[in-house]
Amino acid sequence: MNPKFITLEGGEGSGKTTQGKNLAAWLAASGYSVLRTREPGGSAGAEAIRGLLLGRSGWDPVAEMALHFAARREHWARSIQPSLAAGSFVVCDRFFDSTLAYQVAGQGAPRAAWEGLRAVTLGDVAPDLTLYLDVPVALGVSRAMERGDANRYDRLGLEFHERIRQSFLAQAAAEPGRFAVIDASAPLAAVTEAVIATTRARLGLP
Repeated sequence: MNPKFITLEGGEGSGKTTQGKNLAAWLAASGYSVLRTREPGGSAGAEAIRGLLLGRSGWDPVAEMALHFAARREHWARSIQPSLAAGSFVVCDRFFDSTLAYQVAGQGAPRAAWEGLRAVTLGDVAPDLTLYLDVPVALGVSRAMERGDANRYDRLGLEFHERIRQSFLAQAAAEPGRFAVIDASAPLAAVTEAVIATTRARLGLP
């Protein structure tokens, strides 16, 4: 079958990294070539921008959004697109939906700026499937802080994170053909089972 571009989205502590790893491992065990990657990051230039974004606070929201899209363009051009062209599935931790949630809904950047940057850097590129891992804000933030590697987003207030959650839920409602909502408050094994079952059903995998 043609390779597919799968993204995992969610707020802090939703388990995206773990579930992305588990999904990629299942795809590989099923005989598919897989690239597992993340945003911001995923290529040398994008990883350099990641260090800027996570290493300091106080960015103007539009400037921060522009940095995310600059990293995303590098990621797409250097890693994602070549992998898809070579026949590999791509499983990515975050993509442009996170920027809409964090920088627009969370930080107040204009949606028109997000739309313009998306059009300029990606054109009509979009994931084939987006798995949104939904978890109540208080639980997600608690999990994130317990990891011991909290970034500056983890330390922002619950109201900020609630705006992000509501943005993701609205995006999922607006694009039900691309999004699937997974209850990430369930036990880890149950979430993994739901992620794999949803991927199989949505993409028609055996």
